[in-house]
Amino acid sequence: MCAEAKPGGESFAGRAEPTGEEGGRVVEFFSIASGSSGNCVCIGTEAGRFLVDAGISTKRIAAGLQTQWIQGEDIRGLFVTHEHSDHIKGLPVLVKKYRIPVYGTAETLRKIRATAQGAELPGELLHPIQAGETLRFDRLKVKAFSVPHDAANPVAYTFCENGTKIALATDLGYVDECILRQLRDANLLYIESNYDRNMLLVGIYPYPLKQRILGEYGHLSNDDSAAVVRSVLHENLKAVVLAHLSKENNYPELAYQTMENELRASWHYAGEPPRLLVARRDEPTEMITVSCGEPCVGSL
Repeated sequence: MCAEAKPGGESFAGRAEPTGEEGGRVVEFFSIASGSSGNCVCIGTEAGRFLVDAGISTKRIAAGLQTQWIQGEDIRGLFVTHEHSDHIKGLPVLVKKYRIPVYGTAETLRKIRATAQGAELPGELLHPIQAGETLRFDRLKVKAFSVPHDAANPVAYTFCENGTKIALATDLGYVDECILRQLRDANLLYIESNYDRNMLLVGIYPYPLKQRILGEYGHLSNDDSAAVVRSVLHENLKAVVLAHLSKENNYPELAYQTMENELRASWHYAGEPPRLLVARRDEPTEMITVSCGEPCVGSL
């Protein structure tokens, strides 16, 4: 799982330059949609604004961006985690409409090109990356790292700029030390909290599907997510966003309560614990801004 590669990538001059109230640089984050029906998040940096996944329609993505006064033309790049439809459903139309560069592993991009709409994607917009590779866009560093899921070479990502780091980890069946190392110094953690184990076990899903979700290449439960946060908690973690909740096997209130209980039990630092939010499937979250003066360590 610990794939490594030499840093590489391109540099771009950024259009957007998020700033704090006093002019300090911050990194911005909001979820446009999150869940088994479709996923898309937006990250704003000095180097520009970037999307991770495009599993909803272009119309919904554009509408979500506009809630924060962002246009499709402002997007500098789209990072894809894997090829399942709830992560790429809207990608072909979005990319062709706005000419957005797409980054993903070679295996993921091949799967996308194999779809009917994906076959029409301009090849010059598709940029293969490797797990362990760090792409550089001015001061922004985006790192891809391997995650265990039943897809063709799936990855998750961290975004680090000016000492502020956002880590995203969804669609993974377990978390090992290699993954924890990528998450430990995050200032904002977007973490899967897919299902409540009891709801899944007694629910209507057929047995093979239940076993897939519970397996090593499935998804994280509410309890799994809480355990991950317990392992990576530190005083500069400013926000935790619970992601990819199952409509059938979870409730937002249940996921929130499980994580809130963990934060209350494990927070032993001065000051307030991290803000806790649940990313919804049908509406964007508020914009979250994070800033930290400490350098990102241990992941780049």
